[in-house]
Amino acid sequence: MSDSQRFPVAAHALAYLAHSGAIGPETAVSSACLAASMPTNPVVVRRVTAMLAKAGLIATRAGSSGGAWLLRSPSDIRLDEVLRAVNGCAHLGCPPPGVKGCPVGEKIPKQVAKAILAAETAASEGLAKITVADLLSAD
Repeated sequence: MSDSQRFPVAAHALAYLAHSGAIGPETAVSSACLAASMPTNPVVVRRVTAMLAKAGLIATRAGSSGGAWLLRSPSDIRLDEVLRAVNGCAHLGCPPPGVKGCPVGEKIPKQVAKAILAAETAASEGLAKITVADLLSAD
C-alpha cells in the first residue's frame, strides 16, 4: 500500500465504523466488510486499522468473529488525529542528503524539510476542523 492511500482508507474505515454503529466488540466490523466498501484488499484495511488501533482511535479483535470498532464518538475524532495515526504526509517523502560543495545540494535538504513541514502543518490545521461525524453529514 502506498503512503498516499493510508489517510483515505483510514478516513473511510472510521466513517464506515461510525455509520455501522460499531462501538464495541459485539458490533465489530470485519476487515473484509470494510474492504468491500472501499473497494480494496482486506490486508490493506488491516494494516491501516492496526495503525488506528495503535493511536487509540479504534480497537480490533482477530479471528472469525473479529473486526474493528470505535473507541470514541465520531464527533470526537478529528481528521488531524487520523492523519498523524497513519504517519502524516509521509508520501511527500524526505529530503535528500545533499552534497557538500554544491551550491544547491548543501542547502536543499533544509529547504525541502521546511516545505514538507509547512505542508504537514497546513494539512493538520485544516483537518483539525473536520471530524469523522462531519464526513457522514457531508453532501
